[in-house]
Amino acid sequence: MRRTVFILLTIVSCLLFSLTADARDFVLIIDAGHGGKDVGAKGARYKEKDVNLAVAKRLAERIKKECKDVKVVMTRDNDTFVSLRDRAKKANDADGDLFISIHVNSLPLKSKKRKTFHGSEVYTLGLGKSEENLAVAMRENSVMSLESDYSEVYQGFDPDSTESYIIFELSQSADMEQSIDMADLVQQALVAKAGRRDIGVKQSGFWVLWATSMPSILIELDFISNPTQEQFLGSAEGQKKLADAIFDAFQKYRKLYPVTDSKPISSNN
Repeated sequence: MRRTVFILLTIVSCLLFSLTADARDFVLIIDAGHGGKDVGAKGARYKEKDVNLAVAKRLAERIKKECKDVKVVMTRDNDTFVSLRDRAKKANDADGDLFISIHVNSLPLKSKKRKTFHGSEVYTLGLGKSEENLAVAMRENSVMSLESDYSEVYQGFDPDSTESYIIFELSQSADMEQSIDMADLVQQALVAKAGRRDIGVKQSGFWVLWATSMPSILIELDFISNPTQEQFLGSAEGQKKLADAIFDAFQKYRKLYPVTDSKPISSNN
């Protein structure tokens, strides 16, 4: 009897050790879009780079406080310029489990809807089938042109040429399912918890999403070109609501895709 109990205890101990050995911190990459000389979209009072950083820092602070098993890596934590290449490199070097890029949207000056259109949208990598989706990707990718050697660094990729975006149609990411699931969760939370108008989960050719080797999404929080939404985006209350919404979505995602020493494993499998 004692021998049987000893054997059972030994087996249980080994199983517990194995589970502990496999467990590791979840590595979350938070990317505050733009920064430094790259101001991003502009409102009448606020700049995109500042809104992105404020929401990113609030999100990071809450995760660090409440999720002790999550390691947060920020691509920037101050007002500095970081190239798309360096953002992706930092994420990949950290062996990230999820990449969240935070941005705000804007309509062109000539658009009749510039001051009235509003809503949040979340993107995953793909070929932008509509002109609107492609226009968003082109605007976000245009930051690479601030680098003097961008044509060489990005291997001939031209953010203003539609032909360059064919590479995103040919690229089928192994992380697409996780990316879409996270995008859905974030969009739902932005609508339910931050009061944003739902304009959908979409796909388009964002270079930084293509270059990161992990599930990746890009969030357009709302339109800074709309004066009402600009005030929300620039306010401490609005930034808190947006960060809290992303936090709630992240918590749900972690339950769907817990991590091991190898890679996230879907709890649906």
